[in-house]
Amino acid sequence: MTLPADPVTQTNWQEVASEHIDLDWTLDFDKQTISGSATHTLVWRKDDAREVIFDAQALDIQKVVVEDRPGNFTLGPNHDVMGTPVKVLLPSYRKAGDKTRVTIYYSTTPDVPALQWLGKEQTQGKAFPFMFSQCQPIYARSLAPLQDTPSVKVTYTAKVKSVLPALLSAIRVSPPSAGPAHDGKEIGKDFVTYEYNQPIPIPTYLIAIAAGNFRYRALPKVEGKEWSSGVWAEPELLDATYWEFSEDTGKFLATAEKILPPYRFGVYDLLVLPPSFPYGGMENACLTFLTPTLLVGDRTLVDVVVHELTHSWFGNGVTQANSTHFWLNEGWTVYIERVLLQLLHSPADRGFSFLIGYKSLQDALKQYESKPKYQRLVIDFDVGEDPDDAYSTVPYEKGANFLLHLERLLGGLDVFLPYVYDYVSTFMGKSITTEDWKAHLYAYWEKHGGEEKIKILNGVKWDEWFYGEGLKLPVEVVYDTALAREAFALAEKWDASRNEADVSKLSFQESDVATFNANQKIVFLERLQSYAPLPHTHIQHLGALYAFLATPNAELRWRFYEVALLDPASPAARAFAPAAAQWVVGNDGSGIVRGRMKFCRPTFRAIARADRDLAAKVFGAHKLSFHPIARRLIEKVRSICIIVWGS
Repeated sequence: MTLPADPVTQTNWQEVASEHIDLDWTLDFDKQTISGSATHTLVWRKDDAREVIFDAQALDIQKVVVEDRPGNFTLGPNHDVMGTPVKVLLPSYRKAGDKTRVTIYYSTTPDVPALQWLGKEQTQGKAFPFMFSQCQPIYARSLAPLQDTPSVKVTYTAKVKSVLPALLSAIRVSPPSAGPAHDGKEIGKDFVTYEYNQPIPIPTYLIAIAAGNFRYRALPKVEGKEWSSGVWAEPELLDATYWEFSEDTGKFLATAEKILPPYRFGVYDLLVLPPSFPYGGMENACLTFLTPTLLVGDRTLVDVVVHELTHSWFGNGVTQANSTHFWLNEGWTVYIERVLLQLLHSPADRGFSFLIGYKSLQDALKQYESKPKYQRLVIDFDVGEDPDDAYSTVPYEKGANFLLHLERLLGGLDVFLPYVYDYVSTFMGKSITTEDWKAHLYAYWEKHGGEEKIKILNGVKWDEWFYGEGLKLPVEVVYDTALAREAFALAEKWDASRNEADVSKLSFQESDVATFNANQKIVFLERLQSYAPLPHTHIQHLGALYAFLATPNAELRWRFYEVALLDPASPAARAFAPAAAQWVVGNDGSGIVRGRMKFCRPTFRAIARADRDLAAKVFGAHKLSFHPIARRLIEKVRSICIIVWGS
């Protein structure tokens, strides 16, 4: 299977490729650097390739050793997106299949986008600093010189010398996770070497590291399963983290194994990061990173873990060849996540999740009306085009809806799941394109359905699904709305009440939402956005009555502000924009920045539409609290960018 070129790597992985990396790192919290070496075991894919090219970004490359001798290397010109290519001369007269070892000594610099170094005041305990990485989609090259494309999968080992406990996306070799914190040494003072091994080949964006004052607690063992699971968090959050995830994590993983091949990675741990983490979760192999916004004390948001562990098969197992095919990672993951919700709960829960997702899809499609290319499921990126510019829920939700549509066309879930199992088994450990997926789909259904199924597939609007633009899906997809009916009815009542100027005469009660779970409240708030904006007095009354004004649940607070800021020219928007701004940067009394991009990006966009001076002023004063990835994407909001960079 021949893979196409990746438009955002400058490496020559099709000629010579890395297959294993030995990382030897020292963490310096004072200088905020990682220094050391990356030793690549390379394999020739073409005869007589005379150089290997690595991706690097904001790295200080010091020297290179090739087969234990000083090596010759050059640095190419820097590209704003792709970084600086590192070209290393290789021994001559080598054949395809031959191997060699290349060691690159280097240090990170303060400008690397993959790392965020936090001062102790930005942590829960406020006693020690913290550091963590985020390498997807193309930032692993700023953690180490790598062939940073998902078309190349590598195993790796790591030795990390640190004065704070260190975690990586691999199996810990030493010291033991369940042993004394920091191997019994003094945290923050004594160096300990942490050793890890990742024996399963993974794309480079799954190489991850975190270091800070965290502790481990094993989750309950699932009978008959060889894998283990546990949680990591700062001591102040460990009890809350364990409570939030202990009941469901093992059950989620065991349920996934009922419909998918066995879990391959041996360990499935969860790490709760500080609030600047820019995502809900990141599916790093063996170690899912999670946002602390999931710790709401009622387990209503733990389904994020279902999504992240599902990546163990879709993304970490069967992997996109490059960002053009990102939907193969995310669309499949969302689809299977919702199948698992049906198996764990009910068909209504699956439909409810699709309903919530459809609202986010509509928002994303509207966001890219001026850039319709990014409304496509399969995006043909130009060379050097930043895939993060296209980051939205489109590949997640349009992809999941596409697979749901195929499931229904081909006979329903019972006949579709055996195909899913075969798909994963066929491509496990490989990187593939949309064309590879489609070819397997046809081959499977020709074998298991013959002419009838092929006729159905031939009737699919393939080009519209893959390359269609606009605000609508190629077909209307109907969802089970049973769990949404009460929320819809309540939203309709609020809409009908808009002409009553005296809110004290409204009949709404706190008990209206007493039986709603968090997701039903989300649907209620999202449904309100489908109507004309409510008057300012109604929004204030709604926020106070249902406690949305002070809820610690970021999913609810964010959506309440979306309702309040729906009409940027309204008195409500002018009144609530300052509160939304203080909330997103943590100046609301919580001290917690809402660094998750799901919240901070749309909140700053909405504030900027209502009061661009306010948005630019607040963001400018607090931008260093956000992860470098989030910071860069927020700065691309036009009204913020103009003022921040023009001031």
